[in-house]
Parts: sequence; C-alpha cells; structure tokens
Amino acid sequence: MKRLCATVLIMEAIVVGLAIPVAVQIDHLAPHVAVLTGGIAAAAAVVLAVLARRALRLTLLGGSLLQVFAIASGSVVPVMYFLGGIFAALWAVGIWLGYRVEHAAGH
Repeated sequence: MKRLCATVLIMEAIVVGLAIPVAVQIDHLAPHVAVLTGGIAAAAAVVLAVLARRALRLTLLGGSLLQVFAIASGSVVPVMYFLGGIFAALWAVGIWLGYRVEHAAGH
C-alpha cells in the first residue's frame, strides 16, 4: 500500500505542477497566487509520498485531504474537476487494493 500511495502522490504532484501555467495563462489567475497554491499542493504531495514509508496513517489522512483540494481546484482550473476526480479514484483504489493485499498476505 505504501508504494502504491506514494506513486499516486508523485504523479499528482506532477499534474498539479503542470496546472500552474494553465491557471495563469488560460484562467488568468495571478502568477504569484498560482505558484504559491500549486507549489504548496505539489510539495505536500511529494512530502506525503516520502512519509508513506514511515507514517502511513499520516500519509493516508494528508493524501485524502489533498484529493479534496485537487477536486476543489477545479473552481479555478475547470479541468482539475476531472483530473482531481481521477486521482481521488486512484487514491481510493490504491488504499483498497493495498488493504486487500496486506490482509491476504497476513492470513
């Protein structure tokens, strides 16, 4: 579960980072606001991915909050409703599959 969740978070950090210029150019968000909010979200995703090995519960909580933020960012960059939803689904499936694999191996 740790590796799968970390992978989803790293990919999400890339997508959030790529959404920053879109927010500035297409949606006319102020560059400093886009870089600050997008940069914090991308950095949080990377930090949570690194923490997945040592603090899985914290990663699951923080990653779930990040999924809510990714979907909510669709109010600024509309395509993020779709992309945030995809990442939220990947996040949920990753947790579910990881739980199943860990419990199947334990029995």
